Amino acid sequence: MSKWQRLKQVLLHQKFILAVYILIAAVASVQLLLLPHNFEFRGKYYTEYNNYIIFKQSFYHLLEGKDLYILYRDEQADLYKYSPAFALFMGTLAWLPDAAGLILWNVLNAVVLFAAVRMLPFKQKTISLMFWFLLIEMLTSLQNSQSNALLAGLLIAAYAFFQRGKLGWAALMLVLGTFIKVYGIVGFCMFLFYPGKLKFITYSIIWTILFAFIPLVVLSPHQLMDQYASWARMMAEDQAVSYGYSLMGFLHAWFKADSNIKNFVTIIGVFLFLAPLVRFRLYKNELYRILVLAQMLIWVVIFNHKAESPTFIIAVAGVAIWYFANGPAPWWGVLLLLTFIFTCLSPTDLFPPYVRHNILMPYVVKVIPCIVVWLIIMLQLVTMKNDRALANADA
Repeated sequence: MSKWQRLKQVLLHQKFILAVYILIAAVASVQLLLLPHNFEFRGKYYTEYNNYIIFKQSFYHLLEGKDLYILYRDEQADLYKYSPAFALFMGTLAWLPDAAGLILWNVLNAVVLFAAVRMLPFKQKTISLMFWFLLIEMLTSLQNSQSNALLAGLLIAAYAFFQRGKLGWAALMLVLGTFIKVYGIVGFCMFLFYPGKLKFITYSIIWTILFAFIPLVVLSPHQLMDQYASWARMMAEDQAVSYGYSLMGFLHAWFKADSNIKNFVTIIGVFLFLAPLVRFRLYKNELYRILVLAQMLIWVVIFNHKAESPTFIIAVAGVAIWYFANGPAPWWGVLLLLTFIFTCLSPTDLFPPYVRHNILMPYVVKVIPCIVVWLIIMLQLVTMKNDRALANADA
C-alpha cells in the first residue's frame, strides 16, 4: 500500500474524523476564551463567546424567576430567544467554569452533528466525504458558540430514525429541536412519509408536554405561564426590519426590495415548501424523502430573515445531502464547489477584508449558492419519476 493510499485510508476513517471534529470544537472554544472582550454592543464590551453566556445565564435567570426574554446588559449582549426548557437544560453546563462549559457545549454540537450524519443511508466513504465538506461551516458556527450544528444534527437524526421506524426517537429529535429553535418545527412534515402516524403524533404530544412543563421543577405554574407570554411577545417584536443572509436579504441587496414584501416572500416560501408534498405516490421513494430533508434544511435558513453566517451549517448540510443523494454529475459538482467557496469560505481570511466587507457581505453572496441549490431541489421534487433511486446508497 502506497503512502497516499494509507493517508487516504486514515482521512476517510470515521474514528479519525470524529477525533478531528472534537479537536476542532475544543480548539475553537479555547480560541474564544483567550480573546479579549472585544465584542461591542451598544457601547459595552462582552466576551467573544457571548452566545454561550446568554445560554448559561438563562439558567440562573430561570432559577431566580426573572423574565428570560428581556435584555440583561450587564451580563450579556442580545436577547435569549429559546424555550424555558432549554434554559433549564443549560443547568447541566452552567455550574461549570466558562472554560469547561464552553468546550463541552461546542463538543456537544460537533458530536451530535457527526452522529446524525453518520446515520444517513449513504456508503461509508460518502459519509466520510460529507464530514470533511461540512467541517469549515461547522467551525464557523462553533466559533460563535451557537446551537446551529446541534439543530442540524437533530433534524437529520429525526429523518434517520423515521427511516429505521423508531418513531419515538424521531419525535424526540423534532420536539427537542423545536424547543431549541422554533423553526425546527418544519421537520414534522417528514412524518407524512412513514407508517404509524397516530403513534408518532402520540409520542410528539408526550414529548411536547414533558418539555413544556419540565420548568415547573423550578417555577410555579403562574411563573411558567408568564415566561411563555414573554417569549411570545419577544418573538413578535423580533419581526422588525431585518434581512439577514436570506432570500429577502438577497432581494434587498440586489434589487432594492424593501420590508413591504417580506410577508409576501414568506407566504410564497411556505407555499413552495409545501408544494412537493402533494406528490403522494413518491412518499415511499427514498430519494424523494431525502431530497425533502435537503430542501427543508436549506429552506429554514434562506427564508429566515434573521439568518447569520453561523446559521449556514444547517443549509450546507442540506446542500451536501442533495449532492450525494443525486450522485456525481459535472454541473452538480460545480454547484458544490461554488457552495464551498462562496458559502463556507466567504467569512474566512482566504478572502481579503476589502472583498469581504465591500462585496461578499453587502451583496449577501453567502446565501446565493444555497438559493440556487434549493431551486434545483424544488424542480427535482416536482418533476422526478418514481423509478429514481438514491445514489451512493449503503448496501
